[in-house]
Amino acid sequence: MSGLFDIALGTFTCRPYVFAFFAAYLLAAVLHLGWRAVISFTIVGYLISFASELSSINNGFPYGWYYYIDATSNRELWIAGVPFFDSLSYVFLCYCSYSTALFILAPLRGWRWNLIPLETRSLRKSFSLLLLGSLLQAYLDIIIDPVSLQGKRWFLGQIYGYREKGHHFGVPLSNYLGWWLVSAVMIFALQRFASRSAGLQPPAGVRLLPFKAFLGPILYLSVIAFNLSMALLIGEVTIAVSGLFIVFLPLVISAIFIRRRINRYTPEELADSLRDYPRQAAP
Repeated sequence: MSGLFDIALGTFTCRPYVFAFFAAYLLAAVLHLGWRAVISFTIVGYLISFASELSSINNGFPYGWYYYIDATSNRELWIAGVPFFDSLSYVFLCYCSYSTALFILAPLRGWRWNLIPLETRSLRKSFSLLLLGSLLQAYLDIIIDPVSLQGKRWFLGQIYGYREKGHHFGVPLSNYLGWWLVSAVMIFALQRFASRSAGLQPPAGVRLLPFKAFLGPILYLSVIAFNLSMALLIGEVTIAVSGLFIVFLPLVISAIFIRRRINRYTPEELADSLRDYPRQAAP
């Protein structure tokens, strides 16, 4: 029993930043989608990501051939050769990408310095959301993977590697294509749960929580900022500058697009949002 407790405790203490991001995901997603959708997606999303990693380390699909270095299995939970925290991280990366895409695409209602996305079932299930959300998640890996591959130089540790050195700071292009594919599958699953989730009306203090629609996008930006900061901390200025260039234009385009959508919705869009998700659209 002591050994199991130590493994469980080590799973948290070895990767505290992962579980900090995961806690932020739970806060944002529960306020947004409700407990049922969040629990369902967390389980299904983890299984999708775990299956993709298990397949890739054994078959080379979908990310290409890579391997995990078994240096911490005596201190944290590993399942079939895959660290538990690694597959778990896909879940919050998927949600923050989904919610950021939704924030960009939805009409925005400005109310007392707050912004409320006018979500509808059709928007939550749309192909536009699937495409943009999956690309946003793949973009996160373009920022994350070159830094993670340098894990021996910071507190992550060297936990994985690729059989053949790739062209993007050692990361093969197949990895990013695989991420886009898996991201699309995960976003599709999340769309199914989210479109069925009307949720119960939360208490007034939660319902009126200012800027709660920003929590997912803030988590997205926090993941980027964390990885770019780690790149600078270990002296990988080229990786940091490259990552900044990669995200700068999409962020500017998104900010301009969001700004132009504030309070520029039709009565029909407001009515549809109030019908489908009244707790989201009503202040």
